[in-house]
Amino acid sequence: MKTAIISGSHRNPSQSMKVADYIKTVIQERNPEDEVEILSLAGNPLPLWDQGVWEGDPEWMDYLTPLRALLQSCDALVVVSPEWHGQVPAGLKNLFLLCSPREVGHKPALIVTVSAGDGGAYPVAELRMSSYKNNRLCYIPEQIIVRNAEQVLNSEAADNDPKSDQYLRDRIGWVLGILREYGIALRQVRASGMTDTDTFRNGM
Repeated sequence: MKTAIISGSHRNPSQSMKVADYIKTVIQERNPEDEVEILSLAGNPLPLWDQGVWEGDPEWMDYLTPLRALLQSCDALVVVSPEWHGQVPAGLKNLFLLCSPREVGHKPALIVTVSAGDGGAYPVAELRMSSYKNNRLCYIPEQIIVRNAEQVLNSEAADNDPKSDQYLRDRIGWVLGILREYGIALRQVRASGMTDTDTFRNGM
């Protein structure tokens, strides 16, 4: 079982990366045999989509070849998105423009959003609405919203709000167990051949 964690913040350092690191640690502690890799969008490593992606532009292939290899090798994804002005960061939405069913189609994904305050719900709605249609990514029905992010999931206990921090750690552990089972189950769906997209390349 291999999981890719996408840290969608452009910032470095960021609370999103802190959350991604914590999730990676939980997966490794619970299932030491599993592989986990973090894909960080800090510093905007990917250019904005243009038509060269469809035309096999050599410069685009330099960016896309390692990205595609990572995502194709995964059974499940965790998408960590900060909430910026009530939105998903542009770099993360751009990543989904670069993904196709070959990389993420019919693979389960967990949405994790991060807010400095009491927000975090808007990116959940945005990702569920507009980031999966053509690439066929399958968001599971659970999600995690990390509110008041600076006060939770810190390595130093004194930096955490005890009640919120423990609740969040318990819930993350629980939902990662669900994601793993989806990852195992959807392997069979992909192997069935029924998810072939040659006839209907785009979602409705």
